[in-house]
Amino acid sequence: MKQTVFQLPQVRILGRHVPTDGALTLFYTASGIECLCTGSELWLELNADYAQYEPWLSIELNGAWLSRFPVSPGRSRVCVFRGMTPGTPKRVRVLKDVQAMHDDPRHLVQITALCWEDGDFLPLPAPRYRLEFVGDSITSGEGAIGARGEEDWVPAFFSAMNHYGRMTADRLQAEYRLVSQSGWGILSSWDNRPECRVLAYYDKVCGVAAGARNAALGAGQPNDFAAWPADAVIVNLGTNDVSALHNPAWTDPVTGRTFQQTDTPENRAALARAVEDGLAMLRRCNPGALLVWAYGMLGAELRPTLEEAVARYCRESGDARACFLPLPPTEAADFGARHHPGVTAHRRAADTLAAFLERALDRP
Repeated sequence: MKQTVFQLPQVRILGRHVPTDGALTLFYTASGIECLCTGSELWLELNADYAQYEPWLSIELNGAWLSRFPVSPGRSRVCVFRGMTPGTPKRVRVLKDVQAMHDDPRHLVQITALCWEDGDFLPLPAPRYRLEFVGDSITSGEGAIGARGEEDWVPAFFSAMNHYGRMTADRLQAEYRLVSQSGWGILSSWDNRPECRVLAYYDKVCGVAAGARNAALGAGQPNDFAAWPADAVIVNLGTNDVSALHNPAWTDPVTGRTFQQTDTPENRAALARAVEDGLAMLRRCNPGALLVWAYGMLGAELRPTLEEAVARYCRESGDARACFLPLPPTEAADFGARHHPGVTAHRRAADTLAAFLERALDRP
């Protein structure tokens, strides 16, 4: 049999997406599908494209990481499993390993259909929580796979599996989503580009995905927050703003306008205002969620500014469900590729987050 995921209500769509009758476009890291299939075999039909950054997918079967591969351009068919016992439920999760590639508008991966034999799809257990993670390269899973010392910025070194969001969600029996972009920050990117502010694009399905085709696929549409009400939104931003403090000014090649973050009281105040405005925006989008600003996996230079800004937002807004949470720093032995946290560092962050959220979300 063959059907689109939108024709199979038992299949859970993971990540922000645009409902349609046809192909499911996977935008952000960890977007994909989850299902419980009793068939003897299951195949994915895919469509992909890219100019520079190829999409990668990971497949998990019954809780074990089974395979990982780049998706070839054009249409293809990939086996998830075959030759297995019909009638026995197999829990499958397919996750996009690579972030939305802002600098490659052709970057695309879609699940166009599922094909199966000798069985059906069963309803999945309801998740205990819904968690959304918002951040930069750490939340995109950059460097979470690959050898230490790798320096090339390529999609192969992104992972949705070796990821603190997945680990946290799995421990809490939660469904999760990611909204992230490598190199971007609160006020600017690591190289001081002021348009590279993650929270400025948060209210769209995938506002960071550029180009006419992404627009036609609905990336710029308002996200339907009511359709997937998060129990907690975890923001992990600030690392690239520290980098911006130590990098030259960025110059707009068209207008000649320059921008540079500096280690001054004025810049710290601007960062704090952006944090407070960001939390207010997150609250408007997620009226029932716990808001957690988590920070510290790659340095903690901005911790005083961030922690004070979160506290001031809570005082001035009266919002009692927002907080700051320090994350454990990445130790020298725990780095992965590209000087980013490796799987051990992600696991330690997940330990901290899962323990905190377990208490905070169960609190009356």
